[in-house]
Amino acid sequence: MVSKNTLFLVLVSLLFSCSNKKDGLFDMDNLYPWCIVPFDAKKRTPEARIQMLSELGFQQYAYDWRKEHLPEMTREWSLAEDKGIQVRAVYIWIDDRWDKVGQLNESNEQLLKNLKLAKLETQIWVAFHPNFVEGLKDKEALNKSSKMIYYLCERASDLNCKIALYNHGDWLGEPLNQIRIIKALPKFDLGLIYNFHHSYDQVEYYPEFIGEIIPYLWSVNLSGVQKGTKDIIDLGNGDHEKEMLHLLIQNGYKNAFGILGHRRDEDVKEVLKRNLKGLSIIK
Repeated sequence: MVSKNTLFLVLVSLLFSCSNKKDGLFDMDNLYPWCIVPFDAKKRTPEARIQMLSELGFQQYAYDWRKEHLPEMTREWSLAEDKGIQVRAVYIWIDDRWDKVGQLNESNEQLLKNLKLAKLETQIWVAFHPNFVEGLKDKEALNKSSKMIYYLCERASDLNCKIALYNHGDWLGEPLNQIRIIKALPKFDLGLIYNFHHSYDQVEYYPEFIGEIIPYLWSVNLSGVQKGTKDIIDLGNGDHEKEMLHLLIQNGYKNAFGILGHRRDEDVKEVLKRNLKGLSIIK
């Protein structure tokens, strides 16, 4: 008897191989899961998570985490390597209350120690709490955020890692502001990570900036997009993601796509399956 997992992989293979006119952009080796570690009702162990990724046919993933995941990080990354699954990126969250230039909070410092211990050379996706530039004028916000990114780039360089700016809303989530930070730091190879699930306030002017940010885009994390709501929506269930995805491609985007988990109350494996199916519909 053919297992459900085998049938799913056959279906995914057919969906992504049929008349692929996008030069492999939507092949499984160009897709990676995102928001699957703290967002999983089954609370999988590292072993179970890597097994899940293997069963779904993914060859890479991006690693988000919470404090409780710090003790198991290096074990998970080693398990991923053993399975031939690349850790494409790790996430870091910067909060002005306890992250300063010269000294990050204890958890973020431990993350960097884990990267060094594991000798994991990867991207570090940097997202900021809104408090980081709260109350600052535009030039002040640019100056303060550039200094922090400079510091993080130096820390990342010691690990043979690279920094990318992650849009998570507010001033630091505006792609054109992120490009200003990049241009202020020409010494470093910096990139952008664009998230459809944080684009709800940018839908109307997305066509105006997408061409400008393409040269800096290292990855795009896909989801359904419904203007005016912050709800996480499956791919194919929103009103705007199809047009947004096609604009990306028309403007020359050729890098990888993230498939979103991000549901605390569901089995993340089923969420990833739904979003893979949604991608096959809108692509």
